[in-house]
Amino acid sequence: MSFIRKFYTSDTHFCHTNILTMQPRPFETIEQHDEHLIARWNAVVGENDVVYHLGDVAMGLNNAGRIRWIFSRLRGRKFLVWGNHDILRDGELHPTIAGLGWAARPEALMFVKDEGQHIVLSHYAQRCWQGRSKGAWHFYGHAHGRLPSEGRSRDVGVDVPDVDFTPRTFKELMKGMVDD
Repeated sequence: MSFIRKFYTSDTHFCHTNILTMQPRPFETIEQHDEHLIARWNAVVGENDVVYHLGDVAMGLNNAGRIRWIFSRLRGRKFLVWGNHDILRDGELHPTIAGLGWAARPEALMFVKDEGQHIVLSHYAQRCWQGRSKGAWHFYGHAHGRLPSEGRSRDVGVDVPDVDFTPRTFKELMKGMVDD
């Protein structure tokens, strides 16, 4: 059995045509965007690796077939901390997102351990998180690189420059972070 690695990512926004101009992202079409993200994901993630996706998996959730096809092509055992685009107006997880092959039930908040460190995962940035005063880390999405890191807290979204549309490991993400 090979060594299992853990990766973190957020805000892939598969099938979300408007994301190309909202952020902006450097792709001419959403198909080009989606294929690039799939290729970057699969270049680093192995079949048995774990990927924590911190929300906003896809948009255009009426296109369930395409979203399922994209998801099936992504390597690894995938866990979801859901974001605002993953839920319906009533707060329920969108059936398309819920029906994907997640390794566990998607959650609004998740606690994991990686490299012997505690990490709080959420779609939204928190300035106070469980275990902060005891050295816990905090990874979030949603901000699309517009909210600067603070101490042990940082954005792991695909459009953050050092993430470069690629799921990243804890060691890669903590480089350059300044302790509180």
